[in-house]
Amino acid sequence: MKQVVVVDGSLGLPRGKLAAQVAHAAVASFLEAGEEAKELWLADGMPKVVLESPDAAYLRRLETAAEERGIPARSVTDAGKTVIPAETTTCLGLGPAPEEALDELTGELKLLR
Repeated sequence: MKQVVVVDGSLGLPRGKLAAQVAHAAVASFLEAGEEAKELWLADGMPKVVLESPDAAYLRRLETAAEERGIPARSVTDAGKTVIPAETTTCLGLGPAPEEALDELTGELKLLR
């Protein structure tokens, strides 16, 4: 089991904003998961990776694909109170779900740097 957060790399978010958005996505997708998935993921030490998407359109396609596969998914839309406009989708939380299912969905993406 693992969790994946995919960030819209085109936004160039400052580190603090990025950290907050990733945290929002991780919590939101965790809350979407079933109880068994939550328990297994917690028991595994809450493994997660943060990946980079080329843009928001890719995040939307990824969210649709995850939902079609029954993978918990939740996008994060910013309130626009600091550095980006309101309603900007910043990232997508996926899982916790089986590692193989997430790798199949996100395997082409690179780690966020």
